[in-house]
Amino acid sequence: MGKKREDDYDERRAYRRKRRIRNQIIAYVAVILFIAAIITGAVFGIRAVTKIISEKKQADELEKQLEDMVNEEEVVIEPPVSVDEAPPEEEVDWLEEQVVSSVDYMSLEDKVAGLFIVAPEAVTGVTQAIQAGDGTREALNRYPVGGFIYNSQNIVDEEQFTQMLSSTMGMRTEYPLFLAVDEEGGSVRSVGGSSITVEEIGDMADIGAGGDTAKAYEAGSQIGFYLNKLGLNLNFAPVADIVEDAENSAVGKRSFGGDPALVGSMAAETVRGIQEMGVSSCLKHFPGIGSVAEDTHEGMAVLEKNLDELRAAEFPAFQAGIEAGADFVMVSHVSAPNVVGDNTPCSLSEEIMTNLLRGELGYEGIIITDAMDMAAITEYYTADDAAVRALKAGADMILMPEDFELAYQGVLNAVQEGVIAEERISESLKRIYRVKFRNRIDAEGNIVDVIGDSQGAEEGSDGEESQGEDGAEGNPEAEGSQESGA
Repeated sequence: MGKKREDDYDERRAYRRKRRIRNQIIAYVAVILFIAAIITGAVFGIRAVTKIISEKKQADELEKQLEDMVNEEEVVIEPPVSVDEAPPEEEVDWLEEQVVSSVDYMSLEDKVAGLFIVAPEAVTGVTQAIQAGDGTREALNRYPVGGFIYNSQNIVDEEQFTQMLSSTMGMRTEYPLFLAVDEEGGSVRSVGGSSITVEEIGDMADIGAGGDTAKAYEAGSQIGFYLNKLGLNLNFAPVADIVEDAENSAVGKRSFGGDPALVGSMAAETVRGIQEMGVSSCLKHFPGIGSVAEDTHEGMAVLEKNLDELRAAEFPAFQAGIEAGADFVMVSHVSAPNVVGDNTPCSLSEEIMTNLLRGELGYEGIIITDAMDMAAITEYYTADDAAVRALKAGADMILMPEDFELAYQGVLNAVQEGVIAEERISESLKRIYRVKFRNRIDAEGNIVDVIGDSQGAEEGSDGEESQGEDGAEGNPEAEGSQESGA
């Protein structure tokens, strides 16, 4: 028994010893794992601290660099643009918008009619137009021409003429009219030669001889002022021809003289004076006819100069007037065989109008023919043939054809048959309407300052007719009489 107890005791002691050793091992392992965790956390911590320190150092360096840049050059930082301060939108060209829409709105028939400036008698059928009433209204409804030209036979007195112009302008407000005269001064004065009392303007040759361009400007201003007051808006002046010998020139004393530079400066100042009064001016007679003795009113007239001679003597004066802003240039009926190659009138020549006037001189305004009822045209061409040839050659407007209805129908047929492109007609009309609308478009694109009032015009014309004046409208039997009105 004693031996067995001793063995049991030894066995329990051995078991306790093994359990103690196992617990110690477990404890050591736990300690080792704990230490390892601490070491690992310390490593990551050190790395994080190192990164923070590095980033802080980089930030400090960047801040120092920015400070150095600011010290070297001041940096201006623009504040953001508010909605109220946003850049303005591109301005609309209301003039061009109105021109394009007006031309696009027109029928082909109306487009063709708009290329003509005629005497009121040409569309009303009377021999002397001194009123504007139903006959004029009916004529404009049928043929909405581009304008009328008046002379002294249309003028009884200032009140009558002013009323006539106002009534006429108010009849077709969608198609504004050019109301024109020849008012050069000196011997050519449709208004100054009538019963209306206006400023006396002498020959341009006398103004040119004085050498003072201010006198030319004054003459233009005076003419423009009284024409505008009456209601006219187009003057076929000034003459830009070079005349060295007035006695042997069909132009005579209508020219400022024979020095191209002087004539150019005089013509330019006259253009400015007229147009600053709200009246369009027209340089004439391109390519320059001062050296021609024959008169195109009476038959063919030949300009003997070659192109180099025209460039030296004639073109500078026209160039000066063009640069002054002349709305119109009138082309003569003289033949220039040494330039054109044959006796084709300049008013029917593509070389003269398109290649030289448009191309070489750079003119972008309205080209109009001289009066097409002159013998230099009528002896060789019918009214329709001449009108078609002029437009094909580069003219924008036809002045006073011998037979308006024939000329109108000829151009209309030419467009319908493709001889003249409709686009070509529209191109001319846009030039015309840029002048007609130029001073009549407000900031919002509305048409303003229309001369005449439709209702007032009708009342005025009706009132005149009811007074029993002899005229085509007041008395149908009087149509065609010398005192008839339109």
